[in-house]
Amino acid sequence: MSATSQPVVRPNDDRPVGRVDPRGQRFAATITAVVLGVALVAIGSPFATVLIGLQFAVFAVGVLGGPARTPYAQLFARVVRPRIGAPAETEDARPPRFAQAVGGVFALVGLVASLAGLTAVAAVAVGFALAAALLNAVTGFCLGCEMYLLVRRVAPQRA
Repeated sequence: MSATSQPVVRPNDDRPVGRVDPRGQRFAATITAVVLGVALVAIGSPFATVLIGLQFAVFAVGVLGGPARTPYAQLFARVVRPRIGAPAETEDARPPRFAQAVGGVFALVGLVASLAGLTAVAAVAVGFALAAALLNAVTGFCLGCEMYLLVRRVAPQRA
């Protein structure tokens, strides 16, 4: 089992938590940004709808299976990581998983709007997801991850 998929149990929480290589998350955000950027340029076409649908599927895999299970993370693990070595440290997978869910919501809105011929709505939804992916790809700042942490701080803690 790789360091990116070893479960860890947190204090006061009996659920296992996966770990992810933060470099892999940035790599995945880069591919996501390219896919969504091309979709935005082609918005209104069947090609854009297919791209948005494929990106939604990637987000769904990230939510259901964890971010390390997405095709982009698998590409990173098999092609890039062997060339650059193991990370100095890994991160909790819950924030990126939440970020995948947020991206998935925007992709789903974009997909439904695209299928319904609502090009402007599709463009806005894809644009928001693209902006978040670009932010992560370029700076390493994961907007969805920060949203997760904010929600965790604000939400009442369970016993």
